[in-house]
Amino acid sequence: MLQLYFSPMACSLASRIALMEAGLDAHYHPVSLWTKTLVDDDSDFRGISPKGAVPVLVLENGERLTESAAVLQYIADAKPERGLAPPPGDVDRYRLQEWLSFIGTEIHKAFLFPTFWYKDDGSLAKPRARIVQTLSVPSAHLTDREFLVGHRFTVADAHLAWALLLLRPAGVDIAQWPSLAAYLERMQARPIVREAIATEMALRKTMPVSPA
Repeated sequence: MLQLYFSPMACSLASRIALMEAGLDAHYHPVSLWTKTLVDDDSDFRGISPKGAVPVLVLENGERLTESAAVLQYIADAKPERGLAPPPGDVDRYRLQEWLSFIGTEIHKAFLFPTFWYKDDGSLAKPRARIVQTLSVPSAHLTDREFLVGHRFTVADAHLAWALLLLRPAGVDIAQWPSLAAYLERMQARPIVREAIATEMALRKTMPVSPA
């Protein structure tokens, strides 16, 4: 069985959504990112991944995958009939990778990560200014589209939905981008997405974690 190391409402939420959308069984291991320990036994999470970051997906053969872009595509390819990623060789597969990279670098690492982890001593001014321009990109893209890639839900949507969820507690109101607000509403209307969020929100109340 697949195993996912996650922290509630961290970027690993996208991997939980993908696993559930794919209909894949998995064992979920909660991680405290503050202490870098496993919640179940207080052991050092860096023994699982020296990066000390989630998600970590342990495959059935024991190999481990890290980084959301890789984990999400592996999950999608494990159940290709679910259509969570375009097939290899299709130009839309590169569009999917393009969006996964953009979300991971320009929204997550450039804004959400420093916002939640660093003290705002003035150093966050530039990321806060930049995020407005950053969000204009998916906002324009989604003006006349239901999903990020093609005409169906993909793992890129799972990733962007997570990022948009975190923007409000990070002090950014996405209502100023109507297409993003409508998109997030559509994503949250999906039963599996809603269930995954509810599960992690409940877990988040029981342990000290960082959302990013």
